[in-house]
Amino acid sequence: MGSTVGLHKYTSADQAEIPPGGAGMVQRAGRECLLILDGRALDRECLASALEDHDLGMAVEAMGSIAEWRAKEGMTLAAILFNLGGRKVTDQGIADQIRRISSEFKSVPVVILADTEDLAQILTALECGARGYIPTSVGIDVCVEAINLAAAGGIFVPASSVLSMRHLIDSGSRDAPLTGMFTLRQAEVAQALRRGKANKIIAFELNLRESTVKVHIRNIMKKLKATNRTEVAYKVNDLFAEGAAAER
Repeated sequence: MGSTVGLHKYTSADQAEIPPGGAGMVQRAGRECLLILDGRALDRECLASALEDHDLGMAVEAMGSIAEWRAKEGMTLAAILFNLGGRKVTDQGIADQIRRISSEFKSVPVVILADTEDLAQILTALECGARGYIPTSVGIDVCVEAINLAAAGGIFVPASSVLSMRHLIDSGSRDAPLTGMFTLRQAEVAQALRRGKANKIIAFELNLRESTVKVHIRNIMKKLKATNRTEVAYKVNDLFAEGAAAER
């Protein structure tokens, strides 16, 4: 909720509104450019300057909204970089904005730039029509390559998401009883609890903060209606036992 409120504070009221006829607007004659969409002036101007300095191969326009872009003439869009910053694709209203922009500018790839590289966020962005997802953890050179890849018709996703997907495939039936009830991280923590691992060990093995592990455990306990970690272990074991029985 807080993220959505922040969005309306620093963007114009019509940022997400794309009036009819917008698709034709991108066919303006002139030099191709990248449109950076970000309601935060300093962030978008700094990013635009950095991309221009790293030989992006196209002009860069940084705007706070689609409406601002429409007032600018003489350039054809090669790609749209929608900078979410600390917001998430699953925050209220963000997915709808991505869908509207992707639908309206069908021939122009929309690439998401965001602080998180959670697999669920990336998949949701792609499902909404985005043709690339760049986490802010990458360097400017990778960002340039990702934008050019999208402009050329490809789709960029971070290596971490590919590795996470591989983990899901490799785990296969091992984590199957958990995947329907928990997120990927929660399933990993539940597996660790099942093995009797301490929070510090879980945090180290999963590259998480111990406080984050505790949050996951609370959510797991809530979903399982368990009162302590021992009960969690028993209930997770029961889930695996039920899954094994169903496979016979």
